[in-house]
Amino acid sequence: MAENQENNNQSKQINIELKEDVAQGLYSNLAIINHSSSEFVVDFVRVVPGVDKAEVKSRVILTPEHAKRFMQALQENIEKYESQYGKITRPDGSGSGSNSNDFGGLPLNFGGPAGQA
Repeated sequence: MAENQENNNQSKQINIELKEDVAQGLYSNLAIINHSSSEFVVDFVRVVPGVDKAEVKSRVILTPEHAKRFMQALQENIEKYESQYGKITRPDGSGSGSNSNDFGGLPLNFGGPAGQA
């Protein structure tokens, strides 16, 4: 009986639909991350030089477990990218840096608690 249930779980597939408007993607050059005890909120923002206002283009809300899986998957993909194309550096020439509040001198004001990227 347990073997039959295991086979049923392995044979289930999720068909994922990618609609054309979503497939085009949205450009973002800043991510603001906030969290509570039950969720992580990631706001993707497009900052344009010379414009003093930026707009959140997309918001993704994740459970803490999914946020950790996402972080691990992103780290694996960054490692693969760097092994193929070389180390990713920030515009100031530094590496990945540990100062998550460094937005290249951009003053950020969302009218609420400070976010981290």
